[in-house]
Order: sequence, then C-alpha cells, then structure tokens
Amino acid sequence: MLYYLFDYLDQAVNFPGAGVFRYISFRAGMAAVVSLLITITFGKYLISLLQRKQVGESIRDLGLEGQMEKKGTPTMGGLIIIAAIIFPTLLFAQVFNIYIILLIITTVGLGAIGFLDDYIKVFKKNKEGLAGRFKIVGQVAIGVIVGLTLYYHEDVVVREFQTSVSIEEGVVETPAFKDVKSAKTTIPFMKNNELNYEEVLGFLGDSMTPILYVLLVTFIITAVSNGANITDGIDGLAAGTSAIIGLTIAIFAYISGNAIFSQYLNVMFIPNSGELVIFCSAFVGACVGFLWYNAYPAQVFMGDTGSLSLGGSIAVLSLVLRKELLIPVLCGIFLIENLSVILQVSYFKYTKKKYGEGRRIFKMSPLHHHYQKSGMAEPKIVTRFWILGILLAILTLATLKLR
Repeated sequence: MLYYLFDYLDQAVNFPGAGVFRYISFRAGMAAVVSLLITITFGKYLISLLQRKQVGESIRDLGLEGQMEKKGTPTMGGLIIIAAIIFPTLLFAQVFNIYIILLIITTVGLGAIGFLDDYIKVFKKNKEGLAGRFKIVGQVAIGVIVGLTLYYHEDVVVREFQTSVSIEEGVVETPAFKDVKSAKTTIPFMKNNELNYEEVLGFLGDSMTPILYVLLVTFIITAVSNGANITDGIDGLAAGTSAIIGLTIAIFAYISGNAIFSQYLNVMFIPNSGELVIFCSAFVGACVGFLWYNAYPAQVFMGDTGSLSLGGSIAVLSLVLRKELLIPVLCGIFLIENLSVILQVSYFKYTKKKYGEGRRIFKMSPLHHHYQKSGMAEPKIVTRFWILGILLAILTLATLKLR
C-alpha cells in the first residue's frame, strides 16, 4: 500500500524522497527488515500466548535422543511466519499485481489448512490431525486456482524480443518486443532452454492442454508443500532450508523481471515479475527471524501452519517464474526427505508381502531421523542439511549460464 501512497506523493506533489519507492531493491530491503523485526519482536509474545493457551506439541516416543524433552513446546508458530510475510508484502509490493495476489492466496490458504490440522491435534487431542483427504482437497483447490489463473489470466505473459528492419535512408535495425500469452517454461542445463506445454501436449487437443497444465500445477504445489511439511522434523531445518531457497528465487525474480539482465543472461523476461522480489525478501526475513526462536533448542515449532504455507509459496514462485523444472534441484532437501519416506514405506510393504516381515532401508524416515538414530547431534544434522541446501542453490543459479 505504501507504494501507491508514495507514488502519488511523488507525482502529485513532488514530495522529497518519495521516488525511492519506485526501486524494487529499496522496497525489497525494507520488506526484509520489517519481516525480520515482526518475527523477532512479536515472536516472544506469540510464544507466551501459545504457552498460556497450552498449545503444546504432542510427542510420540520414537526413541530419538532428546525427543521427549520437546514435549509441550508451543506449536502453531507458523502464524508469525505468515504474518511476517503478508504484512510487509502488503506494505511494500504492488498488491494489485496478479502474481502477488496469487502468492497471498497460496500463503494464507495453505496456512489455514495447516492451522486446522494443528488445531485438531492440539485442542481436539487427535494426533492424526486433519484427515489426509481433506488436506489434499484443500491443496488441490489452491492448485486449481493457481493453475487456471496462470493459464488464462491476461496479465500472465512473457515478453518476446524481436528485431524489426525498416528501410528509409538505408537499413536500420530497431529492437522490438511484444507481450504474449504463453505456456512456456524453462528447461535447465539446455542451450535452447524453453519448452512450451501447449506444443508438447497439443496432440491431445486444445481442450486437454489446460486440464493437464492445471493438474501439473496442482501436483507441484501439493508435492512441495508436503515436502516442506516432512522436512519440518527437527529444530531449524525447514525454516533454514526455506530461507536458502527463498533467497535463490529472489535472484531469479529480479533477473526475470529486469529487461536488461534477462536479455544479457538470455533468460525469459516476465513483465511485472520483479514485484516477486519484495515477497521473496519478506519470505526470507520471516524464515530467518523465526530461526531466532526455532533454532536448537527450539522455543516454538512452526507446525503445519508454517510448513505448508512455506512449501506452497516456494512452489507458486517457481511456477510464476517458469522455473518449476528446477524444483528437484533447488528443493533437493525437500525431495530427498520425501523420497526417503516413499522408499522406506514401499520397501517395508514389499518385503512384508514377500518375506512375511517388513524390512527397512533407513533406520527411520524421514532421512533426518535416520541420522538421529545413528547418533548424530541434531544441530550437526541441521547444519549439514543447510550446507547441502546452499550447494544446491549455487547449482540452481549456475543454470543461468550452464547450458
């Protein structure tokens, strides 16, 4: 909202310094600072409120070292993460930007699903929480909204640069461009790195392409949000990993929304996507600020309220920037954690059916619990996962040139 206020002050009354709000870098910096201050300042009040309401984590004894000491630690801390993302975004971003609207819907929507899950666990004393089918329905609903908007909304375009030749007093080449509706995405590590879903799926017919695109978007949002949820198993792991991913996406957003940088790096230019840098900055600030209280030993857990909204936001950011095919690399930690559960469960069922006794690949899944069972200290596991996350982020950024 402040963007529109200062834009008016700059144009109408030439208010000194108001023009600085036109710069994405300034607004992104302010969003990060405000987000960080919100989580650190109000985090302690939220923790106190949760403690008074006895909103404590129910712990199942899995035989992990230090596990039972966490019993009663306040959960639902994701509320402060959501507030620290949404409030600075509303303050500093162009809130009528379609991409910002989609991200606010995703963050709040998935946060609401997670909140309901946490509420049932804590207040209804049901350790299973919200039934899986209802959780999936909510995620699918968000996916359908995002998918249909990205496919049909008139403001979701890519800019195609051309060279027009005019002959008047000789041959003169002038750069030209047009903004077009397109279902293009980026293929990492490829020289001609654009793929058009409409061309790939065209043989199925015009009516099937949008349906399959929406299904793909829904799958990505569901998978990444669940991946973040599974990763949130030890202190600081999900928040720190999400901060690394968010910072990486912010760089992509800045490049994709800047005509000069996108042309220089031969990256798809997406008009109005630069505003996503403000959201990403608030996202990173919220995650880092939350670590103030969530780092080992955690004073509060984010719960499904936070993990689902963080994962969903990452998925939508990747989709908007046409970088969804980079998710397996950028969100490699989430992928590894997800795969460890899938492999463990599948192998256990297979061996039980074949040998009459279930066998395991890991000592426990998700993967971080395997290392806990192996005797590794919790802070060491988190730090090593962060290092791996940083390496994956660097590899993701390298795709800008590595083709």
